[in-house]
Amino acid sequence: MKLLKIVPDDTNIKFLKLRIPFFVLSIVLIFGSWAAVLVNGLNFGVDFAGGQEVRMTFTEREQAPVASLRELVGRLGYGEPVVQEFGGPQSVSIRVPLPEGAEDTPGAATAIGEKVIAAIAKQYPDVRTDGNDTVSGKVAGEFRDQAILALLAAMAAVSIYIWVRFEWQFGVGAMFALVHDVSVTIGLFAITQMEFSLQIVAAILAIIGYSLNDTIVVYDRIRENLKKFRKMPMSELLDLSVNETLSRTVMTSLTLFVALIPLLVFGPPSLFGMVAAITVGLFIGTYSSIYMAGPLLIWMGVTSNSFVPTESAIERQEKVARGEA
Repeated sequence: MKLLKIVPDDTNIKFLKLRIPFFVLSIVLIFGSWAAVLVNGLNFGVDFAGGQEVRMTFTEREQAPVASLRELVGRLGYGEPVVQEFGGPQSVSIRVPLPEGAEDTPGAATAIGEKVIAAIAKQYPDVRTDGNDTVSGKVAGEFRDQAILALLAAMAAVSIYIWVRFEWQFGVGAMFALVHDVSVTIGLFAITQMEFSLQIVAAILAIIGYSLNDTIVVYDRIRENLKKFRKMPMSELLDLSVNETLSRTVMTSLTLFVALIPLLVFGPPSLFGMVAAITVGLFIGTYSSIYMAGPLLIWMGVTSNSFVPTESAIERQEKVARGEA
């Protein structure tokens, strides 16, 4: 059975030996990612940039052909459409980007919606049009701001949770690791100019959850070892903790990666950005749990005695009375 193990039980990899070079690399990645966002910007999708929304219902079908509609509308040349079920399995919402200036030109946006309706009605005679509306850039911008606030709130909640469960130093380490993971993911979209939509926000939230899970596993083992090895140097204790959880980390990451490969290679184009974000987050989340969340504990002065309860004056008096001091 041991031959089947990908990671042996007795690994002794000196991860923390390279903590300073990797920490510098992480700082460079964070600043480089936000520099790319400032220089290139993000290629916002219809969710965040506005566009034309058409709502339709297929009266003679049990379920709307979402995949076929996405391909059909995409061939019209208005960019990548967002096609989702809306209110029920028979109804869909179809949103397409608007060409520059179309929103300010009277009738231009509505005409685009009518072309989408005509193309769908030609192929699906049973379809009924329920709406043809323009989603303004202002409304989409407010939606974008709310999504950013949701990400920040999730990161803050995660850090507070770890702070309460462990100590404040652990909360700071987790927050820094999450900032690193989110920054690198957003930087990837700024550099590649892949469409940044609500799906990507969902992917980033998934990355936050995965990174948190991995960090908590490492932190739990660190806390256990802090109680067991009081005289062990902190860097050695962190290496020991990471090595003890390495098998679990590798198997979790590998299992998820194997599931993502078919979606990356054979999945529809509409899901590529989301899957790519989760794939990148899978690796950087594992990396940050080892080289960001852990080493920060050393630099914040955590030692094996940091969380040992101090003896109160009353306890000392009771010991003196019992003759134990």
